[in-house]
Amino acid sequence: MNRVYLGLGTNIEPRKSHLEKALEQLKQNEAITIVKQSNRYETAPVGYTEQADFLNMVVEIKTTLSPELLLDRCQTIEKELGRERTIRFGPRTIDLDILLYNEENIKTERLTVPHPRMHERGFVLIPLAEIAPHIKIGEETIDKLLNKLPKQERDDVKVWQQ
Repeated sequence: MNRVYLGLGTNIEPRKSHLEKALEQLKQNEAITIVKQSNRYETAPVGYTEQADFLNMVVEIKTTLSPELLLDRCQTIEKELGRERTIRFGPRTIDLDILLYNEENIKTERLTVPHPRMHERGFVLIPLAEIAPHIKIGEETIDKLLNKLPKQERDDVKVWQQ
């Protein structure tokens, strides 16, 4: 059984519903078990900033799927929930990213794990630290990576109160 961490994000209303539907679709797959899930966090957009705030969260799953098959499943969920890839880092109904797959380093044409920008993103590191504080990315713990982030990057990530 493989231990995987997925990042989920949405900034097109109804945001809460998009997250819930994505979680439900993950649960419906018999090869995937959700073990833990973080709180939902509201975060300012990164990259392309002329858009609404995001809701982000991280889930830990156990799966028998290979990295490529898991990527296929995540992209199918995105498509079924109306994801359109028009603007890089732009608005989206749902985004599912494979952050970590066991302790493997994977680099293919379609997939890079650990996720290449996760160490720069408070909206990934903060919910990941909530459910898996022991995890290391490369040689560094989540706490160390969080402390390296600019203060604004950490401050822009707040537990969503709904």
